[in-house]
Amino acid sequence: MTADNQRTAPGSVQGPSGGRATNIRWSVVVVLFLFYTINSIDRSSLGVAMPSIVGEFELTPTMQGVILSAFFWTYCLMQIPGGLAADRFGPRRIIGIASAVWGTFTAFAGLAVNGVMLILARLGLGAFEAPYMPAASKLVSNWMPPKRRATGVTLIDSGAPLGAAFGGLLVAWLITATGSWRWSFIIIGVSTVVIGFCVFLYIRNLPSEHRLVNRAEVELITVAGGPEEEKPGVTRGNATAMVVGRFGWAMVFWGLVTWGPSYLSNARGLDLQAMGFATFLIFLCGALGEILSGFLADRLQRIFSRNRSFKLLFGGSGALSLVALISLPFVTDAALAVTLLCIGVFFNLFGGLYWTIPAMLAKKEKVGLVGGIMNFAGTSAGIIVPIVAGVLLDVTGGYTAVLIFLAIAAAVYLAASLMINFSGVTKNAPTETSRA
Repeated sequence: MTADNQRTAPGSVQGPSGGRATNIRWSVVVVLFLFYTINSIDRSSLGVAMPSIVGEFELTPTMQGVILSAFFWTYCLMQIPGGLAADRFGPRRIIGIASAVWGTFTAFAGLAVNGVMLILARLGLGAFEAPYMPAASKLVSNWMPPKRRATGVTLIDSGAPLGAAFGGLLVAWLITATGSWRWSFIIIGVSTVVIGFCVFLYIRNLPSEHRLVNRAEVELITVAGGPEEEKPGVTRGNATAMVVGRFGWAMVFWGLVTWGPSYLSNARGLDLQAMGFATFLIFLCGALGEILSGFLADRLQRIFSRNRSFKLLFGGSGALSLVALISLPFVTDAALAVTLLCIGVFFNLFGGLYWTIPAMLAKKEKVGLVGGIMNFAGTSAGIIVPIVAGVLLDVTGGYTAVLIFLAIAAAVYLAASLMINFSGVTKNAPTETSRA
């Protein structure tokens, strides 16, 4: 027996050559998921701390919206460069460098003495968090067989709502324990730098480069997953629908991440601890919904075509999140409002399946780029929605207009997602002049 075949893991399966395959591919996915959860705690912490910051800095709702939006200015701008960097320099190196810098900017926010310094800290945080998901998406395409990629990528992306969930509890607890919102940022930022270094040491760009992966697992990933279909590229129609759909989805998600805690505090009368716990429940439901969506996507494709499977999932996601948002203004009970938000976010986070689209339709050498373009659209929404929500609050004095605005965004997400052809181009489709 060779050394390669001696490295096995409990529950491992046989590779094509007959050896027992290790399961390092799943440990890489889990590590990326856990680190994305931390990534999302960093970005969502300001929303939870904002009620504590407002009094100290005397911020208007519009100024709060600008500060909450600032993260997305650079996060959006760096999406495409981040995807290109992952393609050129390798996702491992990009994740390692980026995490050290974004953790530093998180800690820097704790030293802010005014709104301008908070904006600068958020700009730096956004710039260096931007490459993470394009890089992680590329790692999934390298490490997972095609039939397991939906599960892998949605597990990782579920770190976003899970980070918002635990961020609500963690930041509220840190503020209470330390007596200052500043220490919450410093502690989270320093922890991010340390954990990011550990992630860099563990992951590799390719399974064949990882010392714990045996030959059978490499074969399982590259051979047993089945041959990759020929990918002609992302057509113009698919690209447009993907961009618009991601934009609509992100308007809902980032609207709730940035203004959700203030809505629970101001409109529903929850104190800091209750607001933190409600935020935890809402985004925990979102994380569970996203994990379930990946599981369903991989299994529905055994029954239906890929195109029908994804349309079913996105259709249900958009419709049910839309219904939940439309219902909120008519609810007076705070507990029922939190329940509706839990249901709405649970189904909205089926939108994490968008991260399967780059590897599904784009050529292998363009996966990072297409992922960056797609998330550029999503992060553009992150720029717009906090400011629009702040202005609507200033103008109307209440959250009803904000909820209606988010419901319209959910309808856009639903309609555009149903327009995507998840099978790629058809055999008789005319050749597009611009394809990724």
